[in-house]
Amino acid sequence: MPEAKPRTLAVIGAGPAGLAAALAAAQRDVRVTVIDSAPQAGGQFYRQPPAALGARRPQALHHQWRTWERLRDGLARQIAAGRITHLTEHHVWFVEGDFEDAAGPGGPRFTVHALLGPDHQESAALPADAVLLATGGYEKVLPFPGWTLPGVLTAGGAQAMLKGGLVLPGRTVVVAGTGPLLMPVAVGLAAAGAEVAALVESAGPKAFARHAATLAAHPYKLAEGAQYAAQLLRHRVPLATGHTVVEAHGKNALEAVTVAALDAAGRVRPGTERRIACDTLAVGHGMLPHTDLAEGLGCRVDGVDVAVDAEQRTDVPGVWAAGEATGIGGAALSLAEGHIAGRSAAARLRGSAIDPRAWAAAAKARTKAREFAAAIKAVYEPPAHWAEQLRDDTLVCRCEEVPASAVREAVEELGATDARTVKLLTRAGMGWCQGRMCSAAVAGLAGCEERSARRPFARPVPLGVLAQAPDEDEQTSS
Repeated sequence: MPEAKPRTLAVIGAGPAGLAAALAAAQRDVRVTVIDSAPQAGGQFYRQPPAALGARRPQALHHQWRTWERLRDGLARQIAAGRITHLTEHHVWFVEGDFEDAAGPGGPRFTVHALLGPDHQESAALPADAVLLATGGYEKVLPFPGWTLPGVLTAGGAQAMLKGGLVLPGRTVVVAGTGPLLMPVAVGLAAAGAEVAALVESAGPKAFARHAATLAAHPYKLAEGAQYAAQLLRHRVPLATGHTVVEAHGKNALEAVTVAALDAAGRVRPGTERRIACDTLAVGHGMLPHTDLAEGLGCRVDGVDVAVDAEQRTDVPGVWAAGEATGIGGAALSLAEGHIAGRSAAARLRGSAIDPRAWAAAAKARTKAREFAAAIKAVYEPPAHWAEQLRDDTLVCRCEEVPASAVREAVEELGATDARTVKLLTRAGMGWCQGRMCSAAVAGLAGCEERSARRPFARPVPLGVLAQAPDEDEQTSS
């Protein structure tokens, strides 16, 4: 009898979750294809500068470097052994599932559609027996007067410039917003030579005190935070907790920002405003999961997170999800979820018995990481009344140039009660980014629950690529 063909798993994303999943599955006799949009593995967390830049100590821009080395070396070994194929600069725009024979021995079949290279004018169709979504997350953007000025960028964008290009976004930088990303961004910029004029964090000491017991149960994370705090002191970075950016100022580019203290309710305290001169503002308010591919497959989404079970399986047969796509929680949680998902997918593809005890250590780490992530989310909530700072002429949707006044009119005068209706009435979210930049702002202004917006494709696709795609009859006849 001919030897059975190995089952194949497509892992979409090569960050911590995707790499952990790929290694776990490949080590258990499953052929894995890792599909990623970046030119090299690592995702945003382990982003590396190109070799051509000749970085002598790239580890200086990272923590958990040994974990990255383990993942990187493990990936190289599995590629050399022929168990993993790593496809770079493949931008996945849709995953197609054939579920007609899902109940049969072969299970469902999938086709991963990806645009190639920087021009996105060609597409590849990659077959797989199962799909594991490790698509990560993206930054939540909340507008304020002046946020569209050149020189204002996201905190993650500033970090990506530094990690991936060894480039400082400016000479004098204010890092502001809320979230655990702000401290490493401020420290990284200061260590690289920028003058960090202030780190402005909207969370105050009382927010940490309310969750002290949960945070204290994770001494490693507290030690990590203490190290960043010590580096802020070493670089003499002023820290303003319980403060927020009120406005960015400048004519043709950023020249200064106004910050102010917040009261217990999250409103700006009159009379506390002060102006800080700077040429760059790196601002962030947390992250949101990438759910486009999951929703395109019909996976259930709870709020903004892809819903999974204890094995990281979605409710769609043959589809797993891990990492930030299932809820923002950091690299440690992503690694644990990825490992569990990879082992579960391998066992089910091979028809082996499922024994959760085999990944008990990862499950324990996942539980602890989720507890910590829930506490961090509660601590770093954006100010409750941030939308009150928006003037009527403040742009909310940059793509379609929709001001706050239009969103307010849609809600207060035209009766919109959800983000979709606001979108139909104002065009907010209909532009190039398809609402990724403005969805949180629209929901906040409209006073509705923040939810993911289901889109047919995960990214813009050239019409020429769609025209070349074979229709269902052609695929059947072939």
